[in-house]
Amino acid sequence: MKRMPVVLALAVFLAQPSWAGPGAAATAGSTAGAEQVKPLCAACHGAQGVSSIPAIPSLAGQPKVFIENQLVMIREGLREVPAMTGMLDKLSDADLTSLATWYAGLKLDGPTGSSAQASATPPSNARIAAGATMAKQALCGTCHLPTYLGQSQVPRLAGQREDYMQQTMVLMRDGKAVGRDTIMSSTLRGMSDEQLRDLAHYFSNLGSF
Repeated sequence: MKRMPVVLALAVFLAQPSWAGPGAAATAGSTAGAEQVKPLCAACHGAQGVSSIPAIPSLAGQPKVFIENQLVMIREGLREVPAMTGMLDKLSDADLTSLATWYAGLKLDGPTGSSAQASATPPSNARIAAGATMAKQALCGTCHLPTYLGQSQVPRLAGQREDYMQQTMVLMRDGKAVGRDTIMSSTLRGMSDEQLRDLAHYFSNLGSF
């Protein structure tokens, strides 16, 4: 999936040492808030960053910078996640970095939201093959890496929840993913719902790394 090397909306954040939210300046350098909020994160994303809830993403093994960027955008109101409204408001920049570092260091053991989850469809060789072909044609590995483990601000796809990826790609294709990389809209434009389902099925069923 073709993307710009740098997400323009985040360029200012990445260039500065502080992302200055209302509560960030007051507790700069402290990571106490990160420890306090972890139980809240675990309620949806899992104690070890592996989600067992439909349409909720796993965070384990995601690139640190990607997680940091998303947390900053949510805290600053640039990305809407209703369930997280207000949750990050009082967290410092150091808190967000601490959370991102912790989740990035967790291991994602195999697929989530696929054959191992109640919400998933059993692995289909035909759909996996179709998804692999689509991924190659769309050059997804150019930015997400050939292993689909992601890098820097580019998210990991391998082993992510199938239902979450399918839902997210539909929103991106339709231009309704507020606060997400707009480059993805043009990348996915023209793909059918079935093709997006195959892509999500393929990525979610990639083995553990």
